[in-house]
Amino acid sequence: MPKDRVPRPLKRKVLAKKNRQALINATLSSVAELGVAQTSVTEIVNRAGLSRGMIHLHFGGKENLLVAAAKQSAERYFDVLDKFLEAAGAKPQEIVAAVVNADLDESVMNPGSVKIWYAFRGAARDRAMIAQFSDTRDARLNNLIYRAFREICDQSQIPDSSTVARDATHGTLALLEGMWTDYLLHPDLFDRQIARRIVFRFLSGILPDHFELPR
Repeated sequence: MPKDRVPRPLKRKVLAKKNRQALINATLSSVAELGVAQTSVTEIVNRAGLSRGMIHLHFGGKENLLVAAAKQSAERYFDVLDKFLEAAGAKPQEIVAAVVNADLDESVMNPGSVKIWYAFRGAARDRAMIAQFSDTRDARLNNLIYRAFREICDQSQIPDSSTVARDATHGTLALLEGMWTDYLLHPDLFDRQIARRIVFRFLSGILPDHFELPR
C-alpha cells in the first residue's frame, strides 16, 4: 500500500468526526444568533453545508445535537478554567482567584459564548439534558470553590467555617453570573477590570485577611 494512501475505514472515521463537529459548530452559531427555539434542522444543515440525514446519522435527532452542543460549550469553559488553575498556585486563595480571572477572561466571556450560555440556560427549564450543562450551581465549579473557601476558613479557625465557605461560594458565583448578565446587555460598556475589582471587594470584605483589591 502506498504510504500516502489513507485506509478507507480511517478516512470514513475522519470524515465522520469532521461532519459531526461541523454540525455542532453550526448549532452553536445558530443558537448564538437566533436562540434555541429558532435553531431548526434546516438552519443547522444550511450552516454546516450538510444534508438533513447527517443529524440523524451522527446524533439520532436534533434534540441530541442540541445536548451535544451544550456539552461542548460547557467543556470549552472548563478547558479554559483548567489552564488558569494550572498556572495558579496551590493556595486556596490562588484557586479562587484563578476561577474569577478565568470566568471574566475574554476567551470565556465573549459575545458568542455569553449568548450561547444564556440561550441554553433559557431552554434548560424544559430540557433536563441541556440543564446539566447550563446550571449556575454546576457541581464541579461549586465544589472547587467551596473546598478552597473551606480550607481558608479552617486554616484561620473561622467560626462556623462551613457556613462562611458556603456563603462565600454562592456570593462569588452570584456576582460572576451578574457580570455575565451585565456583559450580555451592555457589552460595549462592560469593563473587565472593574468587574474583577467588584468581585474581590466582596471577597476582601468577607475574608479580609486572605483577599485584597487588585491594583
